[in-house]
Amino acid sequence: MNFKHLLAEDDAVSPVIGVILMVAITVILAAVIGTFVLGLGDQVGDTAPQASFGFDYNGTALTVTHESGSSIDAGQVNITSSVALNDSTGTELAGSSGTTGTWESISSDSETEITAGSQVTVVEQNADDLSTATVRVIWTSESGSNSATLQSWSGPDA
Repeated sequence: MNFKHLLAEDDAVSPVIGVILMVAITVILAAVIGTFVLGLGDQVGDTAPQASFGFDYNGTALTVTHESGSSIDAGQVNITSSVALNDSTGTELAGSSGTTGTWESISSDSETEITAGSQVTVVEQNADDLSTATVRVIWTSESGSNSATLQSWSGPDA
């Protein structure tokens, strides 16, 4: 038996590498296609924006200000409260029992995009309601499948 001839023989290397590469490409393609077929690819764009909000309470009204971070579609952000609230014009918030309203509906200038410096003001319906309330800024994805609390505020007596 000639060992030099056996070790120098490399005719089968190219076909084996070719088969391995074809199998790897097939597996990767199947994984990518499967991800989108199962709907997992749709959720990639549904991640919550990174934003910071500040709260200023003066005893009867609470001003919520977008301080920094991503700009956000105002229709996708809700201000929710544990007590019934009015917007700055005195109109009750549109959501259930006056406790929820979109940023767009509460905003005095009906802004469609929330950027740094944007603010809305909510006013308590009954005296001292806000002092015991919890107010949240909640983002909901366009599809409605995902939501996240971006910031939360609790009154001084909550």
